[in-house]
Amino acid sequence: MAEAEKKAETKAETKAETKHDKFKRLATQRVTNALKKIELIGNLATSSYESSPEEVEKIFTSLQQAIESTKNRFSKSKKEETKKFEL
Repeated sequence: MAEAEKKAETKAETKAETKHDKFKRLATQRVTNALKKIELIGNLATSSYESSPEEVEKIFTSLQQAIESTKNRFSKSKKEETKKFEL
């Protein structure tokens, strides 16, 4: 019965949660998870694995593009720029 009470309490807290509180909660979880995954990628640099410089560059290029794309989604000025059209 305690498990059901916890779920009901969590649902009530979620309904009372503001958009900013939800953002902070989810951002904390997601960034923590992303950092852990990036750390795991770093583990590939140990002597247990072998990679070429091209493969390493491809990894970091991909990560940098994903970060830049995500960062742009938060930028209000970037959103305005994408709506601009010129001939």
